[in-house]
Amino acid sequence: MSTLTRSRLKNGATPALVTRRVGTREESGTGPTERTLSSEHVLQGHSHVFIVHNGERYQLRATRLGKLILTK
Repeated sequence: MSTLTRSRLKNGATPALVTRRVGTREESGTGPTERTLSSEHVLQGHSHVFIVHNGERYQLRATRLGKLILTK
């Protein structure tokens, strides 16, 4: 089962759907909920974003060929 949500950005644009999947384990409360975010939602029209994870800074970048690259 999945739950679809759609939110509006500050400029009124609607980002791609964000899907939250809930499987048997999640429904029973024994495991974490799996989340799926579209790259358009994460990048919000930019070519790259920075992500801090465990105190380290990473760059998530979209290439011209539509690939994603994560670098430290």
